[in-house]
Amino acid sequence: MDPSQVQSAEFAQFLAQEEQRAKVGEMVIKITNVCWDKCITGTPGSKFSSSESSCLSNCARRYMDMSLLIVKRVQNMQ
Repeated sequence: MDPSQVQSAEFAQFLAQEEQRAKVGEMVIKITNVCWDKCITGTPGSKFSSSESSCLSNCARRYMDMSLLIVKRVQNMQ
């Protein structure tokens, strides 16, 4: 294999990995914003209350589950 082809393949793999990292980062930001707005109703203190912690955990879990479900459905449609 030509060295330039190897470099091109490595570069393509690098770009794909960076794209995945960016998508994960965007998802974390989205989850944070959505769940914060839903679960933190008052002025936050130095610690979350047990109900806020539980709400944040459940919200993030549901968001991830739904995102994975949507991705799987879209992949199956193709």
